[in-house]
Amino acid sequence: MIRVFIVDDHALLRRGIRDILTDGAGIAVVGEAGDYNDLRTKMRELQFDVLVLDVNLPGKNGIDILKTLREENPRIKVLILSMYPEDQYAVRALKAGAYGYLNKTSAPEQLLDAVAQIMAGRKFITPEIAQMLAQNLNNDNGSEELPHRKLSDREFQTLCLMASGKRLADIAVTLSLSPKTVSVYRARILEKMGMTNNAELTHYALKHKLVD
Repeated sequence: MIRVFIVDDHALLRRGIRDILTDGAGIAVVGEAGDYNDLRTKMRELQFDVLVLDVNLPGKNGIDILKTLREENPRIKVLILSMYPEDQYAVRALKAGAYGYLNKTSAPEQLLDAVAQIMAGRKFITPEIAQMLAQNLNNDNGSEELPHRKLSDREFQTLCLMASGKRLADIAVTLSLSPKTVSVYRARILEKMGMTNNAELTHYALKHKLVD
């Protein structure tokens, strides 16, 4: 029996994920959490094999949580589940130690397949992610790196939210940060990417399909 723990801040989505998993043979959902603190509390009480983790959580996002968990337990098996396209977070999640990355719009069968593969100790990688990993390898071998790949995970998340049209105040609420901190992130993003305003950032994000 594969024991799965689900972390997502939306109760309805957690229920949908749980229903898909429990319909699969040999899978049991042993716990659920809505945020990082809830996860930490329940992890002390529950044993699980695979953690299904939403990338967009309030306060501490999924990739930050993944890095923390991996530092504490390098053998933990985490599947990142996200509403964002693979272009945005897949490579970052895998580099941070995730065993797989899956979009929430994927077919239920893919979620079951991902959990089974991860339990078997294999990485779950879609063809789209495999292509991005190959491109990323080329960058590591000396090809010119795209500017957005220089950003930290939090800066990248801020960039995507800005390009989606959110105001700095709204981004602060979404990320559970102060508006001043978000302004600092914005300044760093502009500097690292060699741009001067939000319009340039939005154009870049659309061109590289970082936002819909």
